[in-house]
Amino acid sequence: MPDFAPRRAAFQKLHERGCFVIPNPWDIGTARYLRHLGFHALATTSSGFAFSRGLPDTDWAVPLDVALRHIAEIVAAVDLPVNADFESGYAHHPEVVAENVRLCIETGVAGLSIEDATGDPRAPLYDLPLAIKRIAAARAAIDASGSGVLLTARAECYLVDHPDPLQESIRRLQAYSEAGADVLYAPGPRERKDIKAIVGALSPKPVNVLMSSNTGLRVSDLAELGVRRVSVGSALARAAWSAFIRAAKEIAEEGAFTGFDGSIPFAELNTFFREDRKNCQ
Repeated sequence: MPDFAPRRAAFQKLHERGCFVIPNPWDIGTARYLRHLGFHALATTSSGFAFSRGLPDTDWAVPLDVALRHIAEIVAAVDLPVNADFESGYAHHPEVVAENVRLCIETGVAGLSIEDATGDPRAPLYDLPLAIKRIAAARAAIDASGSGVLLTARAECYLVDHPDPLQESIRRLQAYSEAGADVLYAPGPRERKDIKAIVGALSPKPVNVLMSSNTGLRVSDLAELGVRRVSVGSALARAAWSAFIRAAKEIAEEGAFTGFDGSIPFAELNTFFREDRKNCQ
């Protein structure tokens, strides 16, 4: 059994100061290439993985056992800290969330995130008292494990079109911080002022910001705003899907192969994986 303590310690250290990017691979190959590029940690993407399985995201379509196998596969693929996108804990009730968090810790992750989205469009967010209990249950499971895994709490207000997503995100994340979350995350804000407001309201706890499109902001800009961690969610997977769909449509609709222009050469990619395989043996 690998010793995951060094990875978990390294992950904790990354959150102490500065700003780092934690990109989101969706399979072994993308995880290893991101490691090759020099990133210091990775995070799984529930949507990127769901799409690779021909399933939708946010609909609880990926079963817990399948998600756990995928997380373990990414952890085993690299020698970097891995944060698990653990959706809503794959359960509604706090005690079941706690048990599932325990199973996630066993995969070797250095961190995991728990959302407050219910998956029900009629009531898209858990009522705050229940949402707090769910985070507290995840915290208790991590503490009982003695693993040092970092707990990220997510407020999904922007993603479910809450009428006041900024203030509700801050209200919820402050409550999750009190419940024991180590890192706080409200995916969705794109404006500098909103990001700055979230960071300021939650200081000194580290804040994760999602960059899922080109807003014009760079990592250096986010660092100046006080952001500690930057993830990209499904964006890398969607970039790959975009190139695939564009090229496939041109073949199907026009009989043309121009969608292959600019593709990385086979030899370059094959050589990378040949050398990477040798280094992993």
